[in-house]
Amino acid sequence: MKIIVTGSLGNISKPLTEELVKKGHTVSVISSSADKQQTIEALNARAAIGSVEDVDFLTTTFKDADAVYCMIPPANYFDHNLDLPGYTRKIAQNYAQAIQTSGVQRVVFLSSIGAHLAEGNGIISVYHEVEAIIGRLENVSVTFMRPTSFYYNLLGYLPGIKNKNVITANYGEEKIIWVSPKDIAAAIAEELEKTPSGKNVRYVASDERTGPETAAVLGAAIGKPELQWTVVADEQVQAGLEVAGMQPSIAAGLVQMYASARSGKFWEDYETHKPTALGKTKLEDFAKDFAAVYQNGEAKSH
Repeated sequence: MKIIVTGSLGNISKPLTEELVKKGHTVSVISSSADKQQTIEALNARAAIGSVEDVDFLTTTFKDADAVYCMIPPANYFDHNLDLPGYTRKIAQNYAQAIQTSGVQRVVFLSSIGAHLAEGNGIISVYHEVEAIIGRLENVSVTFMRPTSFYYNLLGYLPGIKNKNVITANYGEEKIIWVSPKDIAAAIAEELEKTPSGKNVRYVASDERTGPETAAVLGAAIGKPELQWTVVADEQVQAGLEVAGMQPSIAAGLVQMYASARSGKFWEDYETHKPTALGKTKLEDFAKDFAAVYQNGEAKSH
């Protein structure tokens, strides 16, 4: 199959490209950075250098493809001029136009846990709109991938771990459903080879632990068995994000998203449509990578 992968050499797209090439598919990887071309080609894939904000480029690149994997590139949450919902909608609209114009009939789209909710889920609410935009495509088989909470988001707690020996969040006493990008990539590779009818949703998860259980595993990996997961008020988390320089509206959206997780609403559709099996990468596996980042940061600080 001729498959287009967006997301350059990101956490999901790189292992996805490696898996697809291994399976014998002809893969083109879209990247906005010409510097990535040589690395992409080293994976035995073709580099398509251009921007997903350029609908004509997308349309040309998608032409004659058997399947396309689409994702919204990450944005800078510390840019106070960023219109995050507007940016996300625009990229989704570009994808929809390029897919329809180019005639692609199989699409796997990276959405998110919580996208079943139109409101009350913070920054994820725009993905409810995105699924509607892509869902309106005619004569196109679409699978919306809804991964759960990414393991690597835990890296954002490193300053608190180093300075105060604590993970501070406004959720986590309840079960948190974690996922590895590698497991997401494996699931996407499976979906790209299928052509189910209509529009479908697939959840991807790797492990289920409470916040304190998560802290215990990470603490053991970094030599801090006393590491605690402490749940604090929404206002305290938002204040901390703003002090760190995050755009206030995005900080508020993140806090609301985690509050939705705390209430259980964020996970409710996942609980109804759980994957048949969890992914291979468990929290203990990620903890090794977490410890490597932690120790590297410790070395740099001395």
